[in-house]
Amino acid sequence: LSSSDPQSLHLAPPEPPSLGMSVCPWQVCGAWVWILVAATSVSFPLLQGWVMYVSLTSCLLSLLLFLSYFFGFRRNSENWRVLDSLYHGATAILYMSAAVLQANATIRSEDNPSSPPRYQLNTAASFFAFLTTFLYILHAFSIYYH
Repeated sequence: LSSSDPQSLHLAPPEPPSLGMSVCPWQVCGAWVWILVAATSVSFPLLQGWVMYVSLTSCLLSLLLFLSYFFGFRRNSENWRVLDSLYHGATAILYMSAAVLQANATIRSEDNPSSPPRYQLNTAASFFAFLTTFLYILHAFSIYYH
């Protein structure tokens, strides 16, 4: 085909799917949840233990998923989008449970007037837990509907 042919201009190879700007935010917010809960000296072990487990495990698994994407394992699999969407959807559900438990721990720490820094740390951890939940949900739906 000649270069003046209009059809030859539209035959470019398809670009690989990009991760966009939403890769690092949930990893960073998840790490902040873990750090903030750990800084509170874990007053409610049953509640905050689950929060720490979910945030740390999700952060590490998201990092592994990102590294597998980065090193090109997605090229060998037809179901990469399904895996990505299912992982982030399941993690969003786990994070929602962790965010609710962290909010409960924040409400309980409000009753103790001798430790305002603990209440502030719990409040920040609750905020980041709900933000991380939102980011996981957003990414799961964006991959699913893309």
